[in-house]
Amino acid sequence: MKIVKIAVVFLCVLFLYSCKTALNKKTWKEGILVDEFIYEKAPYPSCHASTIVEASNGDLVASWFGGTAERNPDVTIWVSRKQKNSDTWTEAIQVADGVMNATLRYPTWNPVLYQIPGGDLMLFYKIGPKPSEWWGMFMTSSDNGKTWSKPSTMPKDFLGPIKNKPVLLSNGTLLCPSSIEGDGWRLRMESTPDFGKTWQMSDTLSRGKDKINAIQPSILFHEGGKIQAIARTRNRALASTWSNDNGLTWSDLKLLELPNNNSGTDAVTLKSGTHLLVYNHVLPPGDLAKGPRTPLNLSVSKDGIHWNAALILEDSKISQYSYPSIIQSSDGMVHVVYTWRRERIKYVKIDPSKLVALPIKKGIWPGNKNKTTVSTVNQEE
Repeated sequence: MKIVKIAVVFLCVLFLYSCKTALNKKTWKEGILVDEFIYEKAPYPSCHASTIVEASNGDLVASWFGGTAERNPDVTIWVSRKQKNSDTWTEAIQVADGVMNATLRYPTWNPVLYQIPGGDLMLFYKIGPKPSEWWGMFMTSSDNGKTWSKPSTMPKDFLGPIKNKPVLLSNGTLLCPSSIEGDGWRLRMESTPDFGKTWQMSDTLSRGKDKINAIQPSILFHEGGKIQAIARTRNRALASTWSNDNGLTWSDLKLLELPNNNSGTDAVTLKSGTHLLVYNHVLPPGDLAKGPRTPLNLSVSKDGIHWNAALILEDSKISQYSYPSIIQSSDGMVHVVYTWRRERIKYVKIDPSKLVALPIKKGIWPGNKNKTTVSTVNQEE
């Protein structure tokens, strides 16, 4: 028995030494191949809420909203492309606005791109004075994002994917992770079996025993046909819910052991089955629900519950590295876009085979002894 105890102690010491050595060697940039701005100058001072997709011809297409400031009527939807063999992004073009008539104009919000397999490229977005009163719109492109159709209004009360990309289910249904912000924050799922011709809407998902206020879910795929949604919350941690029937019904929301600063996240399941999550790994100060939007991190997981720290995409006392969008392209590479200080849109290309990850214990990023990050920066929606 004494020998066994000594062996256990030895293994624990060896494990701790190994983790410390690995942490000392970490640059938090392993696997990053490209780190650049999509544009340097724009005809507007503020931008936010970017989305990215691989078009059918292999080009990357990104979109975001830009204008004087979020909520201002002059905020419009912009699109830029990066051709498959190009090192640069095209000059962004404005593709949608919130002009109602000669005297009324609303801001646009949260574009979301989706490529129909073998079909058109779809662009969802919202129009309205604020999130509790906006409505869903979409348009399509038949030439990989170069030109776009006239906007179409979604059926009454439908919003489409609220921030993060739709996913195609095994039964051919396009599942759009959505949410509402009227009488409290609630998740719901919208879906279309025919890529936008007809629509279906689920009931709002249960907030669970913790009465979790959640919005902006993203979808992960697991073995056995299970689907997981991970969402932003006002409860100081990310929340998760599960479905065993292709998104028809969902479990009660439960909090994960990952902090959330009441800011948007995104996630993707790789072809290997590994899950990637991009988010601000920061706990709001005190008892506040909202905290600084810095740093911006990427974590990996095999089960969607236990996460390991892999990358720090941004880390600065200046806030607003936020609202990421993440995809894996057909060549296996991972692509991320996000808001950079509300001034520009950043693009990062990652080789997932080169990621080096360390365990996150009790929600604390490895090497970070401080459980909270305090910021005096005023946070936007």
